[in-house]
Amino acid sequence: MVIQYWREYRTYYHIGLDWGLSESAVCRTVYKIENILISSRKFSLPGKKQLWKMSSEEDLVVMDVMESPIERPKIGQKRFFSGKQGEHTLKTQVVIHQKTSQIICLTHGLGKIHDFRLFKSSGIKFGELLKVIADKGYQGINKIHQLSETPIKKPKGGRLTKEQKKYNRELNRLKISVEHVNRRLKIFKILSDRYRNRHRRFGLRSNLIAGIYNHELAL
Repeated sequence: MVIQYWREYRTYYHIGLDWGLSESAVCRTVYKIENILISSRKFSLPGKKQLWKMSSEEDLVVMDVMESPIERPKIGQKRFFSGKQGEHTLKTQVVIHQKTSQIICLTHGLGKIHDFRLFKSSGIKFGELLKVIADKGYQGINKIHQLSETPIKKPKGGRLTKEQKKYNRELNRLKISVEHVNRRLKIFKILSDRYRNRHRRFGLRSNLIAGIYNHELAL
């Protein structure tokens, strides 16, 4: 029932019709199972500490931010409005291991927060020899971690050189892995459709879905 709720993101009422249960019974069951899953720690992500331990020159992680639309808040609308998406959203920063596509950790923020500011507020620290690739929203990250790379932005009124374009294509080839992971996560409509529930539950659910993704990846 919980997987059905995450995957289809129908109302408790309509899922209750499938199972012969009341709307309140479905709601209680979903909350109960989610709490059991999170307390079992069987679907926990490796976490931020894993990034600090990864110091091999062969390791490579990729970062990106995906956004989930929400209903217009009654209070503090500006904090949730994403200029990039043109709607109110919740942001999720996804950090993956490039070779295995395993999700290492997630960080959540409001739609207005800039991607780079979300990274700085996450408290993530990388091992000295760990290579990091991120998109244009992380310009300036190499001042924090020297082995970080982001695409070269086209200068205002100018053009990129052939070498710079080649460099960007190579980065995009490596960065595409995190976009595939985002697509896999958004198969669960609770992350891709307009989120109707209380926001404080969003992080728990997205972490559980990411943990299930990692579990399937390891099979």
